[in-house]
Amino acid sequence: MIAIIDYGAGNLHSVKNALDFLNAESIVTGDSETILNADKVILPGVGAFGDAMKCLEKSGKPLLGICLGLHLMFEESDETPGVKGLGIFKGKIVKIPEKDGLKIPHMGWNSITVNKNSRILKNIGSEPYVYFVHSYYVNAEDESIISAYTEYGQKLDIAVEKDNVF
Repeated sequence: MIAIIDYGAGNLHSVKNALDFLNAESIVTGDSETILNADKVILPGVGAFGDAMKCLEKSGKPLLGICLGLHLMFEESDETPGVKGLGIFKGKIVKIPEKDGLKIPHMGWNSITVNKNSRILKNIGSEPYVYFVHSYYVNAEDESIISAYTEYGQKLDIAVEKDNVF
């Protein structure tokens, strides 16, 4: 069973629909006992960093953070200065710098480069493209946790993994 954490923010139903499509047993829940008894946990995204941190409680299960869910795993974010994240990863979430010819937020398809040691992205293909809607990106202190990055005016780290956290 996969628990999708309902912490009052996020794109819960699109994640649930994707798992249903894959015939993966899942439940949207905020119940701590259900989350602790789940085989895996997904922390979905979309929302504001500060508001989400007020709603979120940490669990020790394998964890997949999507969008804002990834951001919350870091120590802090430029989006809401002074609000602390979970600190699972060292580093912060920073705003994409404005440059001539680049629109912020970065919206649309873009290629990504996947770290050859990535466990979660190892089967994504040789020239993967993903869809982006973001104004912030990961600035991890430890480069060894970076799973993938994209180029948008500069290198933007967009995926990380360490142990059971993705």
